[in-house]
Amino acid sequence: MVKLENVSKSFGERVIIRPTSLTVGTGERVALIGPSGCGKSTLLRMVVGLIFPDSGTVKVGEDLVTPQSARRVRRKLGYVIQDGGLFPHLTAEDNVTLVARLEGWSRDRAATKVRELAKLARLPEERLTRYPRQLSGGERQRVGIMRALMLDPDVLLLDEPLGALDPLVRARLQEDLREAFETLGKSVLLVTHDMAEAAYLASTVAVVHEGAIVQKGPMRSLVDKPEHPFVKELIGAQRSLTEAIA
Repeated sequence: MVKLENVSKSFGERVIIRPTSLTVGTGERVALIGPSGCGKSTLLRMVVGLIFPDSGTVKVGEDLVTPQSARRVRRKLGYVIQDGGLFPHLTAEDNVTLVARLEGWSRDRAATKVRELAKLARLPEERLTRYPRQLSGGERQRVGIMRALMLDPDVLLLDEPLGALDPLVRARLQEDLREAFETLGKSVLLVTHDMAEAAYLASTVAVVHEGAIVQKGPMRSLVDKPEHPFVKELIGAQRSLTEAIA
């Protein structure tokens, strides 16, 4: 479980997060959605312990995320960013196993886990010996997902993980991600600006506007009963292909 309670954050005089709260229950999949600069990635980074709130608290399970505990708490988290965030001088397999090897895993144990994850992520095993520059964007993202899952984390965090991919690759990865989420049953917190992606991958959607969550619930409830003018505006801004060519 992840719980942010009355967190706020400013950089100088610029307010990024106004006091806001969010809970991601065990096995729940929550998508944070909103325009660029609204604060959704800042909320995610608070959970990872890359930045810390000026006020309020962040908990992962029973652990409070603080500068002192952040490194330990991160072992419970899988974190995926756009384009995988891979080390260019390491092969795909070495990227995936890096933290496990630092944790003292044997080579055989790590290799067995990597092959399990390659199957889950639908990455051909022969790609594991390649360097990131030798992989496609979709393959790099699959390696990033494998790395996030290597230590079997309690919570999976994804920050615009599919944003840089072309539509066909993105659609395939969305399908594979949803299947993986359902198979693993982990808590998931996903940042995206795509309403359709949020609806497809998450059971709960939280709309972020000017540094605060203004509505949270199933996508259907946001569409049928928007509780804030911005939610109504955001939904109205979505344009289908059918509308575009009408």
